[in-house]
Amino acid sequence: MAEGFSLRCYCFIDRMQAQYSAFIGTVTQGDLPVEGMASLYVEMAPGNEVFRVVDIAVKATEAKPGAQIVEREFGMFEVHSLNQAAVKEAGRVVLDRLGLKVEDRIKPQVVSSQVITRVDSYQAQLLNRFRRGSILVPGETMLVLECAPAAYINYACNEAEKNANIKIVHVSSVGRFGRMWLSGSESEIVTAKNAAISALDDLEGVPA
Repeated sequence: MAEGFSLRCYCFIDRMQAQYSAFIGTVTQGDLPVEGMASLYVEMAPGNEVFRVVDIAVKATEAKPGAQIVEREFGMFEVHSLNQAAVKEAGRVVLDRLGLKVEDRIKPQVVSSQVITRVDSYQAQLLNRFRRGSILVPGETMLVLECAPAAYINYACNEAEKNANIKIVHVSSVGRFGRMWLSGSESEIVTAKNAAISALDDLEGVPA
């Protein structure tokens, strides 16, 4: 393992949901995912380590890379496949090569969670200018959830869609914090929020 290496995020998504996979398809620069695929997100520091780790992952299995991102502080990559075993094997090989276990990852923390009811028309227009997912309709209820490390927001979003009838407005998973905007009825948004927070709380890891 490289000196000073930090496994910030390691999260396995067993089955990408329809909206979530469609949203990722609008922002990915790599292989396009489809509904039903398994996915693995790994975030690390220093960021440049991502190039070596992606090389390990894609050479080991049939899993395809959807993202390989290095920003100011961290690096993040994602691989996916319709074959869950291939994605799990890619993760196992990466951890093996780094001399780490899943439990060595940083445990995710929910930094903030807001439920905004009856979104105003003007605010909806502002938010719609930045979104890459569904349109936020005035009068809907919106969930804004933020977590750290950032890449865990992908897991939270997919779990929210599994458990509630919501729309994905936008997801941002690069940087210090991950954020997602979901919209729908108030009851469905509350269900989505609880599912997302519970999913993150259930992941083991070390304190940040």
